[in-house]
Amino acid sequence: MYYEIHGSGGTPLLLLHGGLFNIDLQFGQVLPGLAKTRQVIAVDFQAHGRTGDVDRPLTSANLASDIVGLLEHLRIPQVDVFGFSVGGAVALHLTIKHPEMVRKLVVSSVSFHPDGDRPENKEAVGELSVDMIAGTPMEQDYLAKSPNPDQLQGLLDKLGAFDDGFDGWSDVEIEGIAAPTLITVGDCDAVTLEHAVRFLRLRGGDVNGDFVGVPTSQLAVFPGTTHFNGLSRTALVLDVVTTFLDAPTEPASPA
Repeated sequence: MYYEIHGSGGTPLLLLHGGLFNIDLQFGQVLPGLAKTRQVIAVDFQAHGRTGDVDRPLTSANLASDIVGLLEHLRIPQVDVFGFSVGGAVALHLTIKHPEMVRKLVVSSVSFHPDGDRPENKEAVGELSVDMIAGTPMEQDYLAKSPNPDQLQGLLDKLGAFDDGFDGWSDVEIEGIAAPTLITVGDCDAVTLEHAVRFLRLRGGDVNGDFVGVPTSQLAVFPGTTHFNGLSRTALVLDVVTTFLDAPTEPASPA
């Protein structure tokens, strides 16, 4: 598995990209700002970027097992995690199944249960073909970087079946997450805003902070933002994410 390490200091921040993206396409604009004050570890998932494919489905459980192996290889016992879309699903799996490994969690443009996804999204991803993405940065980067440049349709097919058979996480499992959680979503994303608010409430948010204090788990809705350009507002993303990561892990007191 291909990975990069940038910067130094603090709790390492692990970056997990979305489907059909890679380190450069997903985090290229925000990575330098994130690495100014902390160590950043970024990975290319199975069949993405510079990491080759293997004979197994793409699932959040399989990809999370790769991340556990990487962190053990690097001898890093705990990280902050920033995952987008597929990477967000992997980040959730890692946090729920290996809570000791995650200090803080940032999950972007991902649902914790299929009922949070717009129904047309799953159908559209399932129908993706090489011809449909011809000429896009995703196709160009895949052909330029992949050790398996002739297997793009295979990747698209695996993404169309991502986490098939997985029914999502229960409310109790989401409530039980130990790590303070930042949820980000675009205001016209593949994940519904109602689901993002439900996610926040299960993490202890949506309260009157002037009276009870500001919860450690928070929600950011990026305006004019779709799923594919979910991190394009670089300055806004950096401000929201770094402020959350640098904040105390205990709730802020009422004003």
